[in-house]
Order: sequence, then C-alpha cells, then structure tokens
Amino acid sequence: MKICRTVEELLSNVNTLKQSNKTIGLVPTMGALHNGHASLFVRARKENDVFISSVFVNPVQFNNKEDFEKYPRTEENDIRLLEENGCDIVFIPTAEEVYGNEEIEEFHFGELEQVMEGIQRPGHFSGVANIVSRLFIWTMADRAYFGEKDYQQIAIIKDMVRQKGFNIEIVPCPIYRDEDGLATSSRNMRLSEDARKIAPKIHQILLNSFRQKDNLSINQIQAYVEDEFKKIKEFELEYFCIVDDTTLQPVKQRQINQGIVGCIAVWLDGVRLIDIQRYW
Repeated sequence: MKICRTVEELLSNVNTLKQSNKTIGLVPTMGALHNGHASLFVRARKENDVFISSVFVNPVQFNNKEDFEKYPRTEENDIRLLEENGCDIVFIPTAEEVYGNEEIEEFHFGELEQVMEGIQRPGHFSGVANIVSRLFIWTMADRAYFGEKDYQQIAIIKDMVRQKGFNIEIVPCPIYRDEDGLATSSRNMRLSEDARKIAPKIHQILLNSFRQKDNLSINQIQAYVEDEFKKIKEFELEYFCIVDDTTLQPVKQRQINQGIVGCIAVWLDGVRLIDIQRYW
C-alpha cells in the first residue's frame, strides 16, 4: 500500500493507473476506522481494479470547533486496517495541503440542505462538498462508496456530482452494525462504558417503530419514537424526521410507492449519534 501525503504524490500515482485503464474505487474517510469502514473497503476492493482511500479530518465541515478537536485521530491503526483490507493507495494530507491559500468554495443544495443536518449544522454540507469534490478530481475515481448512516450526506454528494458534472458512480452501502445493533461510528469510541450499553436503544426504538408501521400513521410513528426517547433520561433527542427518501422533505402521509426513511440525531454522554430506519 502506498501512502501519499501530498496532492502531487497522489496525482502521480493516479495518472499511472489511468494510463493502464485501471478502474478506481474511492472510500473517503475521516479516519478512526472501524468495521463499518471495512465493509466499504471490501466492496470497493471487489468492484474495482484499484482501491483508494483517504484519511482526513476535514476542518471546514465542522461548525463546532470542540467537536473537530475531539474527533478521534488513530492514524497508525487506520493504516493497519487499510492494509488488511487490500487498499492500494491511502491519501493522508494536512489541511494546508488540501486547501492551501485557495478560497473555500460555497456550495448550495436547496431543499436538500434545509432539513435535518443542514439545519443543525450550518455550512456542514458545503464543507463536505469541498473535500469530496477535490478527492473526486484528484483520484479520478470511477466509483465512490458511502455508508447509508449518513443518508442526507449521500443525497448531497449526488447533487454535488450533478452540479459539477462529475463522471462518477456514487454507491450507497448498507449500515454496518455491532452485534447489539448500534450503528458503527468513529464517535462511538468517545462513549463511556455506561453510555455504550445504552446506545443500542437508538436502533431498538427505531426498529420497534418499523415493526408497528402498518398499524400506525406517520404522525403516530413520529410520536412513538419521540415518546420512547423521553423515557430514557440519558438521551437528548435532537431531531427525528420522517422524510421522502429522494427529496428528503418531511412526509405526513405516504403516497403510493413512495420511499420513506426516518432519520435521527441523538445526544448521549456528550456525543452526537445518528442513525436511520427505512419504513417503506
């Protein structure tokens, strides 16, 4: 596995690969890698000639400085996990290398960013689009892989691809969960032992609401989930939104053949956790 720390190094390697007509699969990450990332790596490795990943905690997508500073950095373990999963090239730059003196581009995504994460984290998705668009250009990837836990982010990235006219396939991948149902996340390692025992209730509550979906209205599903979180004092529910799976706009009544997803953000032990539940 080649470790590139400059854009010049990365471009040199990518140009060689493209001259040999190699297909490239990209998995962008912020490091603190876990089994959820590994599930993306396996797919990228299987579906492409070459698998490239990145490890970069992107400062411009954090609207909370403390959250940025506390984000786990585990480069040595990240490199090991990438090697174990057949990564060919990993890009590990500094913020100066990524952005230099360039002006940060301002992206707009209309209604897609006027709900959920877009409301709670102003500027977040523009920051995500800045780094991901650069990675798409530098890696010349044919496919890029993202976990569905960040459901809104996938919609945003697809729209960014449309805006920029990139020739790349965005591949959503199923959420990887620990045995107790908790969606794997780099933030999980910040949970205390007691909080980690409580955290799986996020998925359990969503799953219970799914099992009742045919007997409840959408408003009743909403109320059920909100009420269940109120019963557990350790949780602070930031939002639970039931939305159209394409437009991400809130849904009050399902239309025929409409895809519907519930998206949630919860605070536990000072850590912000997100998850989703598909209903239809």
